[in-house]
Amino acid sequence: MAKKNDMPSIGDQNIFGKLTIEDLQIKGKVVFIRADFNVPLDDNLAIIDDRRIRSALPTINYAIDEGAKVVLASHLGRPKGNVNLRLSLAPVAKRLHRLLNKEVIFSPECVGTQVETLVSNMKEGEVLLLENLRFHAEEEKNDESFARALAKLADFYINDAFGTAHRAHASIVGIPKFLSAAAGVLLKKEIEYLKGTVENPVRPFVVILGGAKVSGKIGVLEYLADKVDKVIVGGGMAYTFIKAMGYEVGDSLMESEMLDLAHRIMDRLKKSNVKFYLPVDNVVAQSLERGAETKIVTTKEIPVGWRALDIGPASVKLFSVAIQNAKTILWNGPMGMCEVDAYCRGTFAVANAVSDAYALTIVGGGDTDYAVHRAGVSDAITFISTGGGATLQLLEGKELPGLSALTNKKS
Repeated sequence: MAKKNDMPSIGDQNIFGKLTIEDLQIKGKVVFIRADFNVPLDDNLAIIDDRRIRSALPTINYAIDEGAKVVLASHLGRPKGNVNLRLSLAPVAKRLHRLLNKEVIFSPECVGTQVETLVSNMKEGEVLLLENLRFHAEEEKNDESFARALAKLADFYINDAFGTAHRAHASIVGIPKFLSAAAGVLLKKEIEYLKGTVENPVRPFVVILGGAKVSGKIGVLEYLADKVDKVIVGGGMAYTFIKAMGYEVGDSLMESEMLDLAHRIMDRLKKSNVKFYLPVDNVVAQSLERGAETKIVTTKEIPVGWRALDIGPASVKLFSVAIQNAKTILWNGPMGMCEVDAYCRGTFAVANAVSDAYALTIVGGGDTDYAVHRAGVSDAITFISTGGGATLQLLEGKELPGLSALTNKKS
């Protein structure tokens, strides 16, 4: 089994030519760090999973150790421009206090005279967390006045929110118009792993794609078609390909408008000598209700009125063998409908196969991240990305607005 520390490091590469926090002289300066604290809360507003907060700690601790005055900002949920105290970042301030082992001042606003006063009174090494940016509609509208008001608080801007780097919002692309803007430790690491892997993979390079729809991953397949050795497709998106091959899929999730494109993708992969794997058997049910009757059928025999909800044991073996000799593995998307435990077994099995491979392994997307943690193999994964949409956009070869907005290094 390959552990994180066994893997080759690509962290010394600066493959995107942007300033990083290490390039800035931040002692005594106010540093505005855009983090991603969009964490799940229970009905009592307690944080269920704090991994995104923990992922931001290297950047925050670096700024503290360098003697900066640290202003943190994030969104939480979708308040749609309205104040919703159930989506307040106050619980995040409490969790940060515990994780940093120091006081975290919480501002009930993110712009205006009140927060400006709080910032002006800060001392070196102190930390201030602003209230939810999306309580202001101007955030998602990328309003220039709102971005200017946020920039007014600080001397430098740091983007450490990879999960929202694909959004053209005020706190992502607006503030860098007014301040020197650099990547945080997490953002730099995310870009280096994901972009570095695609541009210069150690072969054999295996890509595993799952999730519901082909339409959400088609750009990834098109961009990677000439860069990979094997493509494994599971989840709901597999059945569009299976239907395109001429097989019936019962009531399984299938995008009829994507059939021609699925054909073209398979033809392109074949011409590029890429081995393409689809499920050969499936766990099917007639209902999505918990406790519904299930059975295992081959891909050629999915009955009418039944829906494929997970890959079967033969598919697990097929995929596991395909993964065995990989040197680089990139995985995005579950193999089944993991919202129901009964249909998560295939995903857990693939997680174990990925963790057992002696390869550089990268997992991207919230559902896949959750799956590898539930499978208990997260410590054996080289890198787990915090982004979903941002990961897919990067893997499609597209530039991220949040990355483009950062200040270029001087040549």
